[in-house]
Amino acid sequence: MEKLSTTAGVRARMSRQKSRDTSVEVSLRKALHARGARYRIHRRPVKGVRREADIVFGPARVAVFVDGCFWHGCPVHATWPKNNADFWREKIEGNRRRDLDTDGRFAEAGWLVLRVWEHESVEEAVERVLEAVTARREQHGAKRRSY
Repeated sequence: MEKLSTTAGVRARMSRQKSRDTSVEVSLRKALHARGARYRIHRRPVKGVRREADIVFGPARVAVFVDGCFWHGCPVHATWPKNNADFWREKIEGNRRRDLDTDGRFAEAGWLVLRVWEHESVEEAVERVLEAVTARREQHGAKRRSY
């Protein structure tokens, strides 16, 4: 792999980026829980697919991914770094390709994937998630405990 020319400050900042339990993810989970939703976190719901969903509603077969605008190339807020531009473009576009692949693999296995952007309103995301979970439970005749 090509060695990148970055400053110590940039390396330090990037190494501190969380990949799980981000503030947006935790806010979404707290809001879902407050509305009565019960779920699992950081699970691989599809056997043989090494992709971990941030929030999983097993009986409804709904997997929620909370995507960062930078790392997943948000169509509204994506920025393209000038330093090491080729590396970062390939990294972010690779993440996008992996996200599409994940969505397809999960769908083939009967799962609904919901993607929540970090810039989305938590309230709107909660409504979208709960509507999907409710609809899937009704569709699959799953017992309803709460969400």
